[in-house]
Amino acid sequence: MARKTRKPSDMSELFQSSKGTLAQIAAKTNSLTILSDIVRQTCPDLPADVWHIANFKQNSLVIEVTSAVWSQRLQFERMNICRELAIATDKAFDQIEIKVSPYRNKVVYQSDEKPAEPLHISQNTANQLLAIAKNAPESLRKKLEKLAKHADKNAIR
Repeated sequence: MARKTRKPSDMSELFQSSKGTLAQIAAKTNSLTILSDIVRQTCPDLPADVWHIANFKQNSLVIEVTSAVWSQRLQFERMNICRELAIATDKAFDQIEIKVSPYRNKVVYQSDEKPAEPLHISQNTANQLLAIAKNAPESLRKKLEKLAKHADKNAIR
């Protein structure tokens, strides 16, 4: 059987085609970029790291912000943003939903400290625990004896 030779497909063709998942993702990404440019031009004093366009659905644009303060700031500019969106998109988008997502601004701190090593019980400490356990009540005696057995396990290692 003869082997079929296949010419590798050009990736730019996948992006430029009008159907397919990759083309839909590229189109939506481009649309989100255009919409975020409109919001950025309307509110130039809004820091870029406190908001982003989360999604668009039907005739509404969803903007997520990191705190209620920035949400209120966008509320003041809501009418201006809606007007600019309607002009730029031929009235495809004329509403804005502003959602607060406080977990976006969570800061993760990395520690340079090493985790604490597990504590070991010396044989001398185990002997003292067993001596105390002789005169202790039944429930405490069992717990002290169990604790003293850990010294034997650590000594074996």
